[in-house]
Amino acid sequence: MDQHIAEAIGRPDLIRLDDRLLCLRFETMKVVSALAAVRHLLDTGAVRRGDTLLDSSSGIYAYALALACHRHGMRCHIVGSTTVDHTLCTQLAVLGATLERMEPSTDLKLDQKRRVERIHEILAEHPEYHWMRQYHDDIHYLGYRAVSDLVRKSTGGDGLTVVGGVGSGASTGALARYLREDSPDVELVGVQPFGSVTFGAEHVADPEIIIAGIGSSIPFGNVSHASYDTLHWISFDAALAGSVDLLRRHAVFAGLSTGAGYLAARWERSRARERTVLFIAADTGHRYVDTVYARHREAVAVDSLSPRPVADRAELALPWSRMRWNRASGIEPRG
Repeated sequence: MDQHIAEAIGRPDLIRLDDRLLCLRFETMKVVSALAAVRHLLDTGAVRRGDTLLDSSSGIYAYALALACHRHGMRCHIVGSTTVDHTLCTQLAVLGATLERMEPSTDLKLDQKRRVERIHEILAEHPEYHWMRQYHDDIHYLGYRAVSDLVRKSTGGDGLTVVGGVGSGASTGALARYLREDSPDVELVGVQPFGSVTFGAEHVADPEIIIAGIGSSIPFGNVSHASYDTLHWISFDAALAGSVDLLRRHAVFAGLSTGAGYLAARWERSRARERTVLFIAADTGHRYVDTVYARHREAVAVDSLSPRPVADRAELALPWSRMRWNRASGIEPRG
């Protein structure tokens, strides 16, 4: 029996969509990393019950950290993006978290820069606060060991390809690290939006949006570039088609990043018929009802989409590009 709702929310479901395509579905994935990170800080004496934990978030991590703080008797202070919606604002308030929302900005890089600057201002005023640094502190890997154990127990681990949005780097990086301890042949496929700096695609703009949660306009320390075998860059329109098809074909209602991961996973499965492909569904589709699912009639058939194979990032092009990364360190891939 769970002792707190956060433990139930953080536990994923592993769903077989067909014989070689699996979905690792979370209600809110970052609860896994936030819970384990806070528990580790308490266990090591880095923080104590009643302390204030601080971080910046575009939405999902704010909710995850607020739940972890509620679970462990901590205070929570979030510097949030304007993407934090009304529903989440209300949840955070009732959970006892303090939310500072930044001024509206159409520039994602400027928004992230302002949030980090505000973090430093708060720390100067309150040096006793603990900055969680979700993008840079690999304690956020810890919670995924239990998830990797679930995947290994259910699949055996061998001949497995894991597909997921890169984002902060914690989920996909941790799963690859832990699964490869017993199965070195596990392949990792990262999914990115165009415009993200994480793997050097900032020169290609998506006219719609940068898909929240899987890309970045600033470098993240938790991204282990050398963990990834392949990268897919997927546009908003292609991800929308993937999200709609996933709901229509498999009844999985998930976020936009999951639609992108689903497209990439289908493609990887078609190329390696001896491997099982697992993709990560990081959250539910509720935040995307108006921006994605209400536009379901615009979705093109996923079978009509295929990635442009590229050997160099200069060749990247919308709506979908794929590149072998070959576990290169940094952002300079090997050929």
